[in-house]
Amino acid sequence: MQRQFDPEQLIEEIRDRFRSRKGWWVATGILGAVVVFLLWSTWFTVQPEETGVVQRFGAVQRTVGPGLHFKLPAGIEKVRTVPTARVLKEEFGFQTAATIVGRRTQYAQGKAYKEVSLMLTGDLNVIDVQWIVQYRIEDPIHYLFRVRDTRQTIRDISEAVTRRVVGNRLGSDVLTVARVEVATEVKEEMQKILDQYETGVHLITVELQDVTPPDPVKPAFNEVNEARQDRERTINQAQEQVNREIPKARGEAVRTISEAEGYALERINRANGEASRFRAIMDEYRRAPEVTRRRLYIEAMGSILPDAKAIYIVDSQQKALVPWLTVESGQLPDAKGSKP
Repeated sequence: MQRQFDPEQLIEEIRDRFRSRKGWWVATGILGAVVVFLLWSTWFTVQPEETGVVQRFGAVQRTVGPGLHFKLPAGIEKVRTVPTARVLKEEFGFQTAATIVGRRTQYAQGKAYKEVSLMLTGDLNVIDVQWIVQYRIEDPIHYLFRVRDTRQTIRDISEAVTRRVVGNRLGSDVLTVARVEVATEVKEEMQKILDQYETGVHLITVELQDVTPPDPVKPAFNEVNEARQDRERTINQAQEQVNREIPKARGEAVRTISEAEGYALERINRANGEASRFRAIMDEYRRAPEVTRRRLYIEAMGSILPDAKAIYIVDSQQKALVPWLTVESGQLPDAKGSKP
């Protein structure tokens, strides 16, 4: 029996076959996509400055270092990376807006930042303190799971400790000479609290960037600061003069004392010498009075005559003075007193 051709039935059969093949391709495509996704999620890369923490169903399994690693597909294990080799920084009272090489760094400031930086000192003065905290993550597991929000915890601890330390000091000290001490004390107390919380964070440094009085009182503060600087300069100048004059006076005193001691020793030695010479002459005089007397006279004249510029010869029988004789020329004057 010959089958009658039915175009509508043929079209319906073609449609049924196409639907069955389309469904198979769709299922195959979905399955392939799932397999590719699972394979893609089995490997991951950790950057050089990071440490990877692998969790399986939420529980920590292991930590891995930089490089290419493999894990179980997504949904079973997941990876969280922590920058353990990088120095992180938190800014208080300001925020770095842009950092361009070769240009000046730009900072963002506003009312929100002033609420953090304005502090009350121990002498009830208000100052504006801007500081930074630099830290490194030492234990990534503690950093991720011991505290809910470690970064915010660091900020809260830093602000609380800094306010307390500044509040225990005079405003003038914080503004001038005690900045390093304040930063050191803040760092030590922050580290103790972070260790108690087991945050896995190690502080590198705490540094006061800028400590200034509030804007309304800055002119008065500048005048006070200038007065302090003038006082310090005057004190330093006076101390410099003291350091210069006192050693000089001490040197002069030592020199004078040395000269006096030397003069005293010289006079004593001279007096001893004169006494010894007088005793020797006395002994000679007792043995030969006339000879000694004549020798003393000749010695005295020998010491006096070389210094005499003119010699006068007086005759006891003459009433008038004999004209003076010039020793230097060796010539006798005439009767009138003039040279021939």
